[in-house]
Amino acid sequence: GAMSVDSISDLSDNTSKLLEALQLSHPHELDLRRSRGKKMMLSLNPITWQVPRIVDRCCQHIETHGLQTVGIFRVGSSKKRVQQLREEFDQGLDVFLDEHQSVHDVAALLKEFLRDMPDSLIPRELYEAFLSTAYMEGPAQLATLQLLLFLLPPCHSDTLHRLLQFLSKVARHAESSRGPDGQEIPGNKMTVSNLATIFGPNILQKEKPGEKDSGIMNFEDSSAVILVLQRLIEHYQALFMVSPEMQQDILRRLFETDPDVIDYLLRRK
Repeated sequence: GAMSVDSISDLSDNTSKLLEALQLSHPHELDLRRSRGKKMMLSLNPITWQVPRIVDRCCQHIETHGLQTVGIFRVGSSKKRVQQLREEFDQGLDVFLDEHQSVHDVAALLKEFLRDMPDSLIPRELYEAFLSTAYMEGPAQLATLQLLLFLLPPCHSDTLHRLLQFLSKVARHAESSRGPDGQEIPGNKMTVSNLATIFGPNILQKEKPGEKDSGIMNFEDSSAVILVLQRLIEHYQALFMVSPEMQQDILRRLFETDPDVIDYLLRRK
């Protein structure tokens, strides 16, 4: 009998890419509220959630301890403490961030990680394509952004989704509010626009850090980067959702080219 497909390594490159496209399909699987230490497998895609530990832990720490911190990402941090945390993560240590760490140190660590990635979170070969969407409008802009997101490698896609989910949560706490007893809860003042201004150049990079002119960005590019990241933060939930029609199209192609894969998916379901 024919050998069935039981792991991603058994699939051809083309088939793997089609399966990767399905990883964005299930909203309940994009919810990170799950028990510590467990890894959830995606129901259609045999690739586990690929978010670097440092990114997830930094986001969790700020979500727990820093949403009401005024000027988060703008206020200075301790370079010595940030460097120490960075070295611990680099050594592969299981670093737990708790209330004893400064929110500003953790925020600086997250920015540094994104800035110094060997390949930026949105790969540099897609830089111009993403920027070209900046001045598009309405459904056309969102549709184009979604197709570009589908081109990201799984690790970049998963990490970007986690980061956008986090930035959206930070922005929802930008304004001051009233608690149940009428007490004022201070806002962090970090609007979507402010967050896009800070994170845009770290996520969308034209040149590698340290390369000649890598720190120089003309005004037009800078404005476009901010606009693109604003849209990604504002619409990340819709952008990371594959339509049923596209899923059906992918599954139809798989049925024509790799029927064993369909059998594998059905058994996983």
